[in-house]
Amino acid sequence: MSTSFLPSPGSPPVEWLVAPGQTPYAEALAEMECRAALIAEGRASERVWLIEHPPLYTAGTSAHASDLVSPDRFPVYWTGRGGQFTYHGPGQRIAYVMLDLKRRRQDVRAFVTALEDWLIATLRTFQVQGEGRDDRVGVWVRRPDHGPLAEDKIAAIGVRLRRWVSSHGVALNVAPDLEHFSGIVPCGVHQHGVTSLADLGCAATLADADVALERAFQPIFGEIVRLPDGLPEPTP
Repeated sequence: MSTSFLPSPGSPPVEWLVAPGQTPYAEALAEMECRAALIAEGRASERVWLIEHPPLYTAGTSAHASDLVSPDRFPVYWTGRGGQFTYHGPGQRIAYVMLDLKRRRQDVRAFVTALEDWLIATLRTFQVQGEGRDDRVGVWVRRPDHGPLAEDKIAAIGVRLRRWVSSHGVALNVAPDLEHFSGIVPCGVHQHGVTSLADLGCAATLADADVALERAFQPIFGEIVRLPDGLPEPTP
C-alpha cells in the first residue's frame, strides 16, 4: 500500500510544470531554492518541476570525494541535498519536488518512502517492478538474468528539507546513456548497477514518463494543476 502524503483539507493543488529541452543546473537550482523559500513563507504554491539537464554530476551532503571516479568528465556540483554522488543527463527525468510538509506529515522517513512509492507506481505503468530497500534509498529492479541476487537502480532520491519544505527530489532513468554513470560510484553503492526503462526493453519517452508520473503522484500527494509547459515565471 502506498504511503499517503495528502495535504490538509482545503489546501490548493500542487503546481505541475514541465520544462522544455535541457535546463542548466545552476539556473534550476537557483529557481528551486527561491521557490522553496517562498513556499515556506506562505507566499507561493507547492510545485513539482519536471526537468532534464545536460550531463553533470551532483554530490549530496554524504558524498565522498573518492566516489568521483572521473572528476574532469562532466561538471560537478556540490549541493545541499541528502545522499551521495549521482548523475543527471539527457534521457533522465528529474522531478524537483517542492512540498510543504507542514500541510502534510512532518516525517522525513515517511516522506522518502512516499517518494519511493510514487516511483514504484510510475514504473508499474511500464510493467516494470520497482522495489524499495530498507538499507538504501532509491528504487531497484531485480536482474535475475545477471545473477540470482543481482539488482540495478532505476531511480534515485535525494531531498533537502528546510523549514519543512522539500527541495531537490527524484531522478528516473528513462533512456539516459548508462555509461555516463561510470564516472562516479552512484549513491556510494558498489555492489549493484544502474538500469533504465530503455535498458529493460521499454521504449518509453520522457513525455510517456511524465504522464505516468502525474498519474501516480496524485493518489499519494494530492491534486495538481498543470501549468503551461515552459520555464517558470521569474520568482519575485
